[in-house]
Amino acid sequence: MVKARVYIIDEHEPVRLALADRLTRAAQIRVLGHSGNADEAVAEIRRTQPEIVLLEVKRSDGLGLELLRQVAEMPNPPKVLVLTSYPTEWEAEAATRAGAHSYLLKDIDTEELIRKIAEFAAE
Repeated sequence: MVKARVYIIDEHEPVRLALADRLTRAAQIRVLGHSGNADEAVAEIRRTQPEIVLLEVKRSDGLGLELLRQVAEMPNPPKVLVLTSYPTEWEAEAATRAGAHSYLLKDIDTEELIRKIAEFAAE
């Protein structure tokens, strides 16, 4: 079985660590890394070339959508799944325009998240 390679971007370390732990337990997913720092994340994504990036666009620097655009504009870009704590219609539309493939809530069931990741990685 080929594992979907995933990178996580979220400013909140406890959230990143918990999400990485949840996904690392899935046989069909390989977490390549995670970061809260935008520049570090972009460099790591370029280096590791994941199929999927999980991204929280709500950032203290206000640059979440710009970060999404940077990732979406990379050569052979990964599919970006926005994973957010609380949804807004405006943000969902803006994320889609910026290149997001999906807009999900962080309280998503682990099995459903794994299914979504596998589904998008297979496309």
